[in-house]
Amino acid sequence: MTETTTTLVTAWKSAQSRLKEAGLDSPAIDARLLLEAATGASRTEIVTDPYRPLTADQVATLEDYLSKRLKRMPVSRILGRKGFWKLMLNINSHVLSPRPETECLVDLILKRTEEGQSFQVADLGVGSGAILLSILAERPAARGLGTDISEEALAVARENAANLGLAGRAAFLRTSWAVGMADDSFDFVASNPPYIRSDVIPTLDPEVKEHDPILALDGGPDGLQAYIELIPDVFRVLKKDGMAYIEIGFDQSEAVEKIMKDAGFINVHTLLDLSTNPRIVIGQKFAL
Repeated sequence: MTETTTTLVTAWKSAQSRLKEAGLDSPAIDARLLLEAATGASRTEIVTDPYRPLTADQVATLEDYLSKRLKRMPVSRILGRKGFWKLMLNINSHVLSPRPETECLVDLILKRTEEGQSFQVADLGVGSGAILLSILAERPAARGLGTDISEEALAVARENAANLGLAGRAAFLRTSWAVGMADDSFDFVASNPPYIRSDVIPTLDPEVKEHDPILALDGGPDGLQAYIELIPDVFRVLKKDGMAYIEIGFDQSEAVEKIMKDAGFINVHTLLDLSTNPRIVIGQKFAL
């Protein structure tokens, strides 16, 4: 082995150094994920077989991945997939790259249900299917519907459902939020709508503003437009005693709680995410 041979460990260290010098967050993790994808090596193999040489094709692939990351393309966009909850989801330019904080929404619904429980859940603005499919994967007797205004996003969600063996319990509908859906149909409704104020979007990190679809980010001049349109319909399609779980921006708790109360929800409150930011507004449809 010559000194110029690129091994797993030298490639990882070099990639990590380049990403760190560029000021990117999580350079070690990003470097490892890109190296794993470029070489097919697992995390364990990088540690236990660090001197394995890379082929010329693997070196070229890693270099391509790194050049994209250095231009602020997120790792999930480079690889076309993103881990969420316990799933690996395909993503593309038509869907939001799912965020860890959204896992709080999944966790709350799972804590409200039991493994063998049969229930109906709707995910409005389904995107890649992250919320809906994570719930269905954990609750084998549940069924769900995901809606989205984007047919391209629905194609991604359908593909993920099929890949995960969930297509038989997940239906998808192109519509705006819950338009056209029957009243009193769901036990749970979840949504992560666009909530960023239009004037804030140009200030976001390039990873977000240049790669996430604007449709999934822009909440209008006050960031609340989607909630105003969405929440009355959430109330309508929920069964009596049904529960709504709506993700919000860190400064929107009071405004969204008011919209939910005005729509008729009771027991409205906000829960924090792991970073202690207000994240999920919860409400219950009153029982007559």
